[in-house]
Amino acid sequence: MSEASEKQASSPSGGIGVVIVAAGRGARAGQADGPKQYQRIGGRAVIAHTLDIFLAHPMIGTVVVAIHADDAELFERAAGGHGGRLVTVIGGSSRQASVRLGLLALKDHAPGKVLVHDAVRPFVDAAIIDRTIEAIDDRQGALPCLPVAETLKRESAAGMIEETVSRAGLHAAQTPQGFPYGSLLAAHEKAHTLGKEDFTDDAAIAEWAQIPVKIVPGSPDNVKLTWARDIALADQRLSSALARFPDIRTGNGYDVHAFEPGDHVTLCGVAIPYDRKLSGHSDADVGLHALTDALLATCGEGDIGTHFPPSDPQWKGAASKIFVEHAAKLVRERGGRIANADITLICEAPRVGPHRAAMTQALVAMLGIAPERISIKATTNEKLGFVGRGEGIAAIATASVVYPGDVPA
Repeated sequence: MSEASEKQASSPSGGIGVVIVAAGRGARAGQADGPKQYQRIGGRAVIAHTLDIFLAHPMIGTVVVAIHADDAELFERAAGGHGGRLVTVIGGSSRQASVRLGLLALKDHAPGKVLVHDAVRPFVDAAIIDRTIEAIDDRQGALPCLPVAETLKRESAAGMIEETVSRAGLHAAQTPQGFPYGSLLAAHEKAHTLGKEDFTDDAAIAEWAQIPVKIVPGSPDNVKLTWARDIALADQRLSSALARFPDIRTGNGYDVHAFEPGDHVTLCGVAIPYDRKLSGHSDADVGLHALTDALLATCGEGDIGTHFPPSDPQWKGAASKIFVEHAAKLVRERGGRIANADITLICEAPRVGPHRAAMTQALVAMLGIAPERISIKATTNEKLGFVGRGEGIAAIATASVVYPGDVPA
């Protein structure tokens, strides 16, 4: 598990806040389907691909999207099915103004960290997001960059080469750019009050506000779609991938824990009052343990004990959501998208039905998928065996994951 994931697991709920900047007009890319963030690549709007990546990341909480006042209908069509973690605001007349309005919309969610990302960078991946988050602390921000590779020339007023510029130490900035939330908002508010509206990215505002910014490795794939040719190449890239058979894998998991004296059981991330508890090294959440094994099975990553040995004292009493989020991260790192999670809890008591909605929402947060892709069921063992005698609880889980296809159609 990454350092960032461990920190987030012990931080208050709400996750990392995100501002997606999507209020521009994008005229350079043409207007066939509206501004470039709504043009279609791989059969879907550019911004839909961008939202997929952030909403699938377990550390991400609320995502604010700054849109143009004229684009509400376009955004609603593009973002359909992305669930209730999205907040929209009407952006300003510049990127800087839109980011400030997005940051203000996050105020009630009080994230400790915030990422700012261009909607037209749909090929950002979880690894870049992880690197950026890990580099943010209370004093500094983080900027994914690529070293400049081309030789740089300065043009004269007459259109001739005036000089060759050394590229030593020069980097091309990407997004997401990450910062301590309070520091970035304060910098934006100060710039707004002083009428300074000429910053082209948030790292520039941070520099002006004397917030240190650490460079982290970007990715050549994390391109910004600017021109019509960029849109066409992105569509070709995604359409080629879609023309291959999807690699759909299904994993199963099973777990069982005995009862011992206590006052509650934890099932699928929800504490249920009861006159006993489940015995185990962690919180003994049988549902999440079974689901962790099911997810790991889809990418050949062993089982829960491989990653979280019960002999390791650091996992004593640990919340099992840590295990599920770790397994989901491994799935994403291999390009997988979780299509479905199905858990059956087998017990005589306590009753699961009254807590099913809360369990579903807990799994939505852990997996970053829509609630309709999650199924939680309960059944008794008809008084048979150890479960029927009320000696413990068992769980069976199945996970379906779609990985990039590798067989030509």
